[in-house]
Amino acid sequence: MRSQPLEGRRIWFVGIGGAGLSGYALLASAWGAEVAGWDRFETPYLQYVRRAGIPVSVAPEPLRTPEGWETVVSTAFADRVPGTARAEFLAELVSLERAIVVTGTHGKTTTAAMIAYCLDRAGDDPSFLIGGEIPQLGGNARAGTGWLVVEGDESDRTVAELRPEIAVVTNVELDHHATFASRAELESLLECWLAQVPQVVRGSELEPVGLELAFPGEHNRRNAACALAALELAGLAPHESASLLAEFRGAGRRFEARGEARGVTVYDDYAHHPAEVAAVIAAARERSAGRVLGVFQPHLYSRTRHLWLEFARALAALDVACVTEIYPAREQPIAGVSGKLIVDAFALVRPGMPVGWTPALPDASRFIARRARRGDLVLTMGAGDVESVAPLLLRALG
Repeated sequence: MRSQPLEGRRIWFVGIGGAGLSGYALLASAWGAEVAGWDRFETPYLQYVRRAGIPVSVAPEPLRTPEGWETVVSTAFADRVPGTARAEFLAELVSLERAIVVTGTHGKTTTAAMIAYCLDRAGDDPSFLIGGEIPQLGGNARAGTGWLVVEGDESDRTVAELRPEIAVVTNVELDHHATFASRAELESLLECWLAQVPQVVRGSELEPVGLELAFPGEHNRRNAACALAALELAGLAPHESASLLAEFRGAGRRFEARGEARGVTVYDDYAHHPAEVAAVIAAARERSAGRVLGVFQPHLYSRTRHLWLEFARALAALDVACVTEIYPAREQPIAGVSGKLIVDAFALVRPGMPVGWTPALPDASRFIARRARRGDLVLTMGAGDVESVAPLLLRALG
């Protein structure tokens, strides 16, 4: 039986329904702490929290922390509720186990999931904290007895606080313009962090793997190369890791099949940066001999303001595209910035391309349903709630 390093602690999580804090709560509970928390909405991750016996309160406004408990606060509520920042608490969790931390602009969820899956199937019984659902592992987080695999977030500099034994950097591009002024600033942060980690894997120095994966895309073959290198540092033989990796079916919302209707197949993907959009469209071309149509929901006003032209260039690889209004997440609107910037840019990058401006998601499903035909593949892309388009579209296709 593993030790209980958090035994005797009582921890109240503010924002417990998020992809991050839900996992932290699960590990804290498994490692001996008494845990409870609050969130303002029901989320898919709360099913795992409740299943672990952790009490959850859902209410419009944050509830008061119980007397005598310590508070861990999600970034989303850090300006409203005092307490320990999520980065600080994650750093504590990482310090308690042999850890592998995966970061980078693109591919960190898939790469971390690959590593955790292979360790699990090899009998290591890993713990993991990953920012997406891993169906083959039963969720986004788990407390085990082996390595701790963590997806490290560069978007708010959280990763700089972590001290793992093995670090993986999948790639580096400027994505979070509200946090970093330039790519050089991001690179500097990561280099300072890597200098404090004993063993390092850099995706930029690796060739994409040649083995056949269960899902397409050059970007996924590069993710797999990072995973195999990290697994070798963790003690797994390369041939064993490669064999296991071939059985991995992917993370949720990463080229995830959502269904088929009237000969039209629908896939959903978290792609929310121009490089990710281009990569998933290329992957769709590998999978389908027919046309590729797409719905794109921009994520964040700041990102759209800086990258609207690059988004249009990436989306121009589709046969038919429609763009919705921006999913704001944590940001307030910026005057003059909307998804229409991307739509208008198609006149520059691919005049005459069939493009729809469909601010509301139901409008997007109707736009695509009227144009899709047998043999087509449809992608829904974005980091917001664009995944809700898939069932609407399949129903419309009927």
